[in-house]
Amino acid sequence: MRSTVRHEMTEAVTAYEEKPREQWLFDYPAQVALTCTQIWWTTEVGIAFSRLEEGYENAIKEYYKKQVSQLNTLITMLIGQLSAGDRQKVMTICTIDVHARDVVAKIISQKVENSQAFVWLSQLRHRWDEEKKHCFANICDAQFLYSYEYLGNTPRLVITPLTDRCYITLTQSLHLTMSGAPAGPAGTGKTETTKDLGRALGIMVYVFNCSEQMDYKSCGNIYKGLAQTGAWGCFDEFNRISVEVLSVVAVQVREWIVL
Repeated sequence: MRSTVRHEMTEAVTAYEEKPREQWLFDYPAQVALTCTQIWWTTEVGIAFSRLEEGYENAIKEYYKKQVSQLNTLITMLIGQLSAGDRQKVMTICTIDVHARDVVAKIISQKVENSQAFVWLSQLRHRWDEEKKHCFANICDAQFLYSYEYLGNTPRLVITPLTDRCYITLTQSLHLTMSGAPAGPAGTGKTETTKDLGRALGIMVYVFNCSEQMDYKSCGNIYKGLAQTGAWGCFDEFNRISVEVLSVVAVQVREWIVL
């Protein structure tokens, strides 16, 4: 399945410029179309920065106008007749495009002049390596290989400045082979943010609701499964686990990280 997703992505990246975007996105699965849209966003912003450095002052502003036009096209499509699957696909791409537009608007408002500015580097940027035929995700100084796990036609989270900060923290932690622990009031999106970051990297995220009944053996089995599949584990209400079990779990986690 992973090789199929990768193969489809290779074709989609190449075909993006060959036909109008609103036609192209119906030729490929939702996950592939969304990821390739993000790849081309990174590429086109990079091109706009290059033109800006060459002396073309309105390069970023012109790309912003193009983004608004693309968004309007997607909105028009949503008003029309679409199947449930196609509607979900277009809505998801629309959600990501809105964030992409906001990032470019921020770049313009802060008068960013090159691609090394933190405003741009702090964003989760997908790029396609033509030589290796792989998709990579970059954020700050961290780089991750896209995992190509088939996740289906799933909705994506609306990205806010707080989501961006959470992404930076979690990816830097992952880059240093560590874990993350988002904290905050109930219902604020801690679990969903973690799951959405996994989707952005093509990784399956399994959520485990912890309780006082969990012992070190069941935790150990979960860690073994996650390590073997390469999936992420999100432990909800981790503080509910008893102190005796937590002490053993801490040793287990440390052993798996070292391995």
